[in-house]
Amino acid sequence: MDNNIVKKVPTFKAGNFVFSRKCNEGELSPSLLQSRILYETVRDLPILPELSAQIEEELIRRSIFGTAALEGNPLSEERVEQIIAEPAGNQKMGRAEKEIRNLKAAYDLFVRGRQVPVAVFKLEEDHIKEIHSLVTHDIEHEHNVPGQYRNHLVKVGDAEHGGVYTPPKVLADIQTLMREFIQWINGEEIVGLEPPMRAALAHYHFGLIHPFGDGNGRTARLIEAFMMRLSGMKYVPIMLSNFYYRNMDDYFWAFSKARKSDNHDVTPFIGFVLKGVIESLNEIKMRIIFFIRKFALRDYYSFLRTKKKITQRQYDLLITLLDKLTPFALGDLFSVSSFNVLYRNASERTARRDLKKLSDARLLYVAEGKYQLNLQVLE
Repeated sequence: MDNNIVKKVPTFKAGNFVFSRKCNEGELSPSLLQSRILYETVRDLPILPELSAQIEEELIRRSIFGTAALEGNPLSEERVEQIIAEPAGNQKMGRAEKEIRNLKAAYDLFVRGRQVPVAVFKLEEDHIKEIHSLVTHDIEHEHNVPGQYRNHLVKVGDAEHGGVYTPPKVLADIQTLMREFIQWINGEEIVGLEPPMRAALAHYHFGLIHPFGDGNGRTARLIEAFMMRLSGMKYVPIMLSNFYYRNMDDYFWAFSKARKSDNHDVTPFIGFVLKGVIESLNEIKMRIIFFIRKFALRDYYSFLRTKKKITQRQYDLLITLLDKLTPFALGDLFSVSSFNVLYRNASERTARRDLKKLSDARLLYVAEGKYQLNLQVLE
């Protein structure tokens, strides 16, 4: 067996542990190519820094919700948003709330706080222990000490997702495997892989070792995000946890299928991660294009007003609709506060005339009896 592809490490109590980058290149190559092209497309799209920060803030909230929910955190996404927005203080919190606060601290330090890419990023055990310390800070657990490897038996998984797996169970083996893991993930062959693939391999093998008493899943996903961020990737590192949550069964099955492979083929897990990368990049591409379209429409409406193709009130209506993007009826112009300020002194006849003019100019269209803004008018 090629030691450059599959590396066996003997342990004291767990037999041979295998680090593997073996995969079906023919199956993964199209996804790798698609993800690379999509990333280059997204990277080259112009976006204002404040809009980028706004998108990232939302994505981090969704990611924190997703990675916590994967481990059984019961809080709603709305409650997670509230906790993230609250200033840190001495308020009393339950375990679920502490998990969210801890994840925010970890994301702030390791994902959002470290945005400058490095040529060759070397993952270190200290990174992993610090992430875990943040994730499990002040959370009571009988068999977990933040930042310290366990020395007891744990079981991972369930019958519904490929069966129960028993990771290495004694401290000496875990210490050995974590040293070997760091050496392997920073080795020339692995560093030379595409960043999403290297990060996915780190995610998968850390999950196999499962070195801590609690918080391993959250730590694994943060390691993946950390590595992808420092490779230079934007947005995607903080989107994958939510993708995993939305596809929870497939996520656990991908891990189990790779783990149970007779020849240590990690294609199922790597392929699943790449699917998430592609879906995330497509989502971000469409969101940025949407922002660009809105800016173009604002300029177009301003041009029409300057050329006296539309009135000031019609212009204000279009700008209001561009911000709201909700269908409306004629009566809403007089009953909805955001419209009423424009039409409170106008007659229904005037309102009808405005809507007809904007519809004739293809700036509005009617669907299911309501008016909607035509976002494709410039095409």
